[in-house]
Amino acid sequence: MEKMTGARKAAILLLTVGAEEAANILRYLGRTEVEAITVEIAKLKRVDPKLQEEILQEFFHLSQAERQIAEGGADLARQMLERAFDGQRAGEIMYRLRNFLQKRPFEILRKVDASQILQLVQGEHPQTIAVILSHTDPAVSAQVLSALPAEVQADVARRIAVMGRAAPEVIKDIESLIEQKLADLAADEAGGGGGLNIIVPILNNSERSAERQIMARLEEYDPELAESIRNRMFVFENIVQLDDRAVQKILRRVDNKTLAVALKGAPSDVSNKIFKNLSSKAAELLRDDIAVLGPVRIRDVENAQRDIVNIIRQLEDQGEIVISRGDQDDFVL
Repeated sequence: MEKMTGARKAAILLLTVGAEEAANILRYLGRTEVEAITVEIAKLKRVDPKLQEEILQEFFHLSQAERQIAEGGADLARQMLERAFDGQRAGEIMYRLRNFLQKRPFEILRKVDASQILQLVQGEHPQTIAVILSHTDPAVSAQVLSALPAEVQADVARRIAVMGRAAPEVIKDIESLIEQKLADLAADEAGGGGGLNIIVPILNNSERSAERQIMARLEEYDPELAESIRNRMFVFENIVQLDDRAVQKILRRVDNKTLAVALKGAPSDVSNKIFKNLSSKAAELLRDDIAVLGPVRIRDVENAQRDIVNIIRQLEDQGEIVISRGDQDDFVL
């Protein structure tokens, strides 16, 4: 059995668990893996019951060792494997396990509690939240889901329920986002009296002329920091805070394709705000555009939403609209 390929072992394991369970397992594998395993299944004639038992035992020990690595460390996992196999075999399994665990998505979140994950997903697209929670411990995911706003909870739950295997590039993008947010969070906490969570409310409550001057200087000294602050000062979902005349001015500057992509999976209150400010014919055309889009990459949705936010900022800079800030009695014109 030592010389048997992983694909052949997987094929025997799937034959052992039955068609229904096998189909559920294959849903979580990549195309290349599925092809390799199904070829092996097709080539198999009769499997010796003893061999089936050995493969089931190996699978069991692998899953137990993975848990031991996560909870008790690699040394404890190796000790467990050495009791089940000889030293060389245990070493081979540990090597494969380490390679697997290094590639496991969102490993960084295993050491983060529910309250921190909740902070990380604030303001994120429901699909992004769904991908994160589908790769997090179910108990932690349940706490985060329960703490989300009521209008977001059902949307996220639905997306998790219908989600297939996320594309590797999507996982990579979201992992990069989470790592950056964790770094920002750590920096904010280490700073004590500063950080983005402090400067953004300060600028939101500043006079527009002062804010514009500060941001212009920041653009010169640290463009990346300036962009991070801008991204937190107004996000796509904040459109619901604008009055109808401002939204109508914005919509006149946005092409239908960008708008359709931006609204793909957007919260219902945002969609309602947009459709409310379109004519009946324009709303119907937009619904048709959204319907024919099909699946849209999260990155494309976020880029479209960012383009619209940039238009809103341009309109504000030109004096076309005024966004109320903090507790000031400003009005959107």
